[in-house]
Amino acid sequence: MGKVKLLLDVIGDLRSLADSLQAVADAVADNNAAEAELTTTKEPEKTGKGGKAAAKNTDKKDAKAAKQEPEEKPLTLEEVRAVLAEKSRSGHTEEVRELLAKHGADKLSEIDPAEYAALLAEAEVL
Repeated sequence: MGKVKLLLDVIGDLRSLADSLQAVADAVADNNAAEAELTTTKEPEKTGKGGKAAAKNTDKKDAKAAKQEPEEKPLTLEEVRAVLAEKSRSGHTEEVRELLAKHGADKLSEIDPAEYAALLAEAEVL
């Protein structure tokens, strides 16, 4: 049984690593998208008769800024799994299991995505 337990631990670590790599890739992609947006919004202003073009550009920029307000994107299974795996590796495995049971599941995949935020908030306290 010792080898099976070791293999299960390795599999758990690999899943956690994959989740972490996915989080890094998402962060890089978000950063690249933000940089691309910044470069497209920094267009030189052209003024025509009476400065009307400059006013139109300013209005367009204000509209874009309003649309770019940070939206709370829903948490994903991978994000929650990464946090719980880290807590588990830190010696809080039993507490993580209790949190899952509190939310009515034996596995994270059985938990309703609407409860991810509450689960994550409780896990942060560990």
